[in-house]
Amino acid sequence: MDKRVVVTGLGVISPVGNDVETFWKNLKDGVCGIDYITDFETSNLPVKIAGKIKDFDPLQYGMDKPFARKQDLFTQYGMAAAWQAMKDSGLKADGEDANIDSFRLGTYVGSGIGGFSIQYRETEKMIEDPSGQWVSPLFIPTMISNMASGQIAIKFQANGPCIDVVTACATSTNSIGEAYRAIKHGYADAIIAGGCENATIPLGIAGFANAKALSRSENPKYASLPFNGNRGGFVMGDGAAVLILEEYEHAKNRGAKIYAEICGYGNTCDAHHATAPRPDGVTQARCISDALKEAGFDEKKDNLYINAHGTGTHLNDAAETKAYKVALGDFAYKAHISSIKSMTGHMFGAAGAAEAIATILALREGIVPPTINLDVPDPECDLDYTPNKAVKADLTLGISDSFGFGGHDACIAFRKAEA
Repeated sequence: MDKRVVVTGLGVISPVGNDVETFWKNLKDGVCGIDYITDFETSNLPVKIAGKIKDFDPLQYGMDKPFARKQDLFTQYGMAAAWQAMKDSGLKADGEDANIDSFRLGTYVGSGIGGFSIQYRETEKMIEDPSGQWVSPLFIPTMISNMASGQIAIKFQANGPCIDVVTACATSTNSIGEAYRAIKHGYADAIIAGGCENATIPLGIAGFANAKALSRSENPKYASLPFNGNRGGFVMGDGAAVLILEEYEHAKNRGAKIYAEICGYGNTCDAHHATAPRPDGVTQARCISDALKEAGFDEKKDNLYINAHGTGTHLNDAAETKAYKVALGDFAYKAHISSIKSMTGHMFGAAGAAEAIATILALREGIVPPTINLDVPDPECDLDYTPNKAVKADLTLGISDSFGFGGHDACIAFRKAEA
């Protein structure tokens, strides 16, 4: 028999806040976390803005100095979000007060790129001295993208399934969806699920900019423009987000706080192009409709919120709008939709999990966060994208979708927790 799966813990490190309360307040208030890059020289770079993490201190999140010194920031961010989420959930797999079998606790925390900054740094050393004698012995175990998931499992003694999903911008949506299925089908009682990223380095900016993917706006507060007729590319963002997914009876029996029930997951591939989305939106629509079908979506009863991928590139936003119309028909015009990337920038492997948290909190509070800077609506993007100000709504069902380079499409669905 399939199990029910609920969310019992949340954690986030983001350009708009390093805890869930601050993150959510700033999203509701339409606060933009994008600014000028100050932690490295940008004078020769084509893009000088990003959604960087501010005032981050790893020691506030259960890490000590030796650990932090050895880890790339993507792992530090992931650990910080996981620490918050585990603390929030009250789950513990070791010690006399353990409340879950360690072999029934898993870790699915992915990263689209992994240890980009340490790879950049150690490559510079190799170029300067081809003998390689100065390359750090920690280079490989710090750079590989599965290390965040592995280190989180070590920290919380999670001896169950441990997986690093790598599907570009869909990474953490896939991570949450696959964790949901693992619990639903009985392979774990709880899973630490999400994603983390630290890709805003000079090489990352150069690569994405030269691929014509980034906004060239010189105004950081008017740069990430999802569904706007003036949009010209996405803005890079860093951070991490983690959800604790737990089997419903296990959560209920220990008296856990339940944020929402995860009840649907869709996963398809465009099989179209390495970077461009399928323009007719058909494959993206299929992953959305699969998630909605599994969630028991009812047009007559449900008030739907969609947390859009909404990157601010011309091709994505147009194709995504078509996907909603294919998946929902005329109901697409009744759905509440918004893109928090207008405030956070694109957090890559962490984006889907951060947006899942926003979806859950929107359901919980009955508030749709806005798409800020939506002052010039694109005729191709004619749905209700919640321009500029948050809206109150009695939401019953929320979905969050993500589309990544390589054609990866993923969508997860949540229902409002029962009172």
